[in-house]
Amino acid sequence: MNRIPSVDLRDFLSEDPAKKQKFISEIGMAYENIGFVALKGHFLDDTLVSELYEEIKNFFSLPVETKQKYEIPGIGGQRGYVSFGKESAKGKKEGDLKEFWHFGQYVEDDPKRKAEYPDNVMVEELPKFNEVGKTAYRMLEKTAKYVLRSLALHLGLEETYFDNYIKNGNSILRPIHYPPITSEPKGAVRAAAHGDINLITLLMGAQGKGLQVQNHEGEWIDAIAEPDELMINVGDMLSRHSNNKLKSTIHRVVNPPKELWGSSRYSIPFFMHPISEMSLNVLDNCIDEENPKQFEDITAGEFLEERLRELGLKK
Repeated sequence: MNRIPSVDLRDFLSEDPAKKQKFISEIGMAYENIGFVALKGHFLDDTLVSELYEEIKNFFSLPVETKQKYEIPGIGGQRGYVSFGKESAKGKKEGDLKEFWHFGQYVEDDPKRKAEYPDNVMVEELPKFNEVGKTAYRMLEKTAKYVLRSLALHLGLEETYFDNYIKNGNSILRPIHYPPITSEPKGAVRAAAHGDINLITLLMGAQGKGLQVQNHEGEWIDAIAEPDELMINVGDMLSRHSNNKLKSTIHRVVNPPKELWGSSRYSIPFFMHPISEMSLNVLDNCIDEENPKQFEDITAGEFLEERLRELGLKK
């Protein structure tokens, strides 16, 4: 496969059983073959997208010392600001050429869960920043819920199988700024080759070249979305849970050609995480003689802790 398939969530949401099944088959096939799809018909409108980009550009334009006020020690970068070069891909020494922000879950009706997560960090200098971030978080979470419903049906599970695991889940919205490159990077790229930790990732800002996906033949292919599309990929948690039936594909963000070094790049992934006690044990109906169980039993919380240490975000 040398291109990213495109699907339309409105087919799944329609009252037409044939359209719904078409969506399930198309997204299921895409995730078995390449692990990525471009999705139309999501719940973000153009106004919200414009407001979010405006707010994150305003934030990353603040002086470094102002941004560093919002870098909270001791929480593994799970909320607030993470400064340039702090994060590196698993097995890579060089830090990625990026800085980013984390919005986390807005817990409802669950005091125990609220106590488990760090609080979201409020930016004093930008009165709309947190409000716009929260609205975008909610719309991406809603989109992700229906994508997971389609995948539950593809895996032979009850349609709402994932719903209770993702309600108040540990999901993260991460606006990323890749600043202009000022000198030849020594082995560093904007985001080194990696797989995502979570269930699925919904990515805004894949409209230009930069994001690349590795197909099963080991070739790197450009993943470019249309202006009205989100790029959505399978993460390692869902890959484990499905015994690698749904593929968590290695991807990267490469440095632009030298003539474009002077420009910033922004992208905004939403990492859909479940609650920490969700079992990621391989589903029984994904095991057979040809596909024996490939992964040890583990919970989502244990898996996340393990990966945050590998990324250098937790000691």
